[in-house]
Amino acid sequence: MRVMTFNLRFENDLDGDNSWQNRRDMVVEIINRYAPDILGTQEGKWPQLMYLCEGLPGYRAHLPGRSADKVTQCPTLFIREETLKIRGGSDFWLSRTPDVFLSKDWDSAFPRMISCSEVRDEHTGQKFFAAVTHLDHIGTEARYNQARIIADWANGADAPVVLMGDFNDTPGSRVHRALTTETALRDTWKLLEKSDGAESYTHHGFMGTPQLARMDWILVSPGFRVVHAEILHDQVNGCYPSDHFPYVADIDWG
Repeated sequence: MRVMTFNLRFENDLDGDNSWQNRRDMVVEIINRYAPDILGTQEGKWPQLMYLCEGLPGYRAHLPGRSADKVTQCPTLFIREETLKIRGGSDFWLSRTPDVFLSKDWDSAFPRMISCSEVRDEHTGQKFFAAVTHLDHIGTEARYNQARIIADWANGADAPVVLMGDFNDTPGSRVHRALTTETALRDTWKLLEKSDGAESYTHHGFMGTPQLARMDWILVSPGFRVVHAEILHDQVNGCYPSDHFPYVADIDWG
């Protein structure tokens, strides 16, 4: 299976030449080019997600209980129906009150959530959980507590887990440790013994020059074997599809 995590950059007219209207066709083209079986997006507002639904006809968007909301940015899973089937799932907020819409706690600048889907591999019949999240970019205590909530969920899952997203933190941070030492989850980049340095950074601010950190991760349970992992630097005439590079990992049952 191919898994892609892709921070779309929310629809923001202040982005000028990099506004969603100017990037959206490139986003769809790149997703179709790499054809992930599981796509996890972050920062997508409802109109952006609906545009992806139209441009990705082979995919089913997992939108459990959601309604049209043109303001909220929600992490969202898109599942390629040729290979995988959604069997259930839910969204919950990364707060002390996870069932309360848009709830936030600690020093979180924004409400943050995780979207989880129970998935069946049509080729093997195997069940697993796919999940996508986006941790807070400001609140250090919030980010850690959000990671602990996810760790508790992963530890309670009764099937292997594929977790992806923008974690707004660095490999080796306490957020990363909470998810990779307090659970059975492992970092796909690390499993292939790839190095962490400027060449692995996934944020670039539309400039194409890696900045900040490798903050976009795909983590997997031991039931999966990682075959390949790649940070995608695709662009057209110096224009990029987002301010983050998408990250792709190919995994197999192992």
